[in-house]
Amino acid sequence: MIDESTFRRESDRALDSLKKSLIDAEEEGGFEAEENNGVLNILFEDRPGKFVLTPQTPVRQLWISAQSTSFKLDWSAEQTAFVLPRTGEALKPLIERLLREFLENPAIRLA
Repeated sequence: MIDESTFRRESDRALDSLKKSLIDAEEEGGFEAEENNGVLNILFEDRPGKFVLTPQTPVRQLWISAQSTSFKLDWSAEQTAFVLPRTGEALKPLIERLLREFLENPAIRLA
């Protein structure tokens, strides 16, 4: 398990990068990203619901609540990224996939 300061630094970096990618894709994607007190929310224009991304410092994980499911990402030193253990997906590709599925829009791309 990584130490707390490394977790905070890497989770902040990962969420900032994701937020920038989401903002770039908002207009054509039908969603909006907003950050509030370290929690990143993805809100949808035409559908009820939202995705919520929260760093969980005590367990050193990024938690995502999306599509009535909880996803818990661990830090991977090999990939230098937060990764969903059961699929091996890193944060940004996972969010991209979840957005595509939820919005039924395969054209969504997160740079």
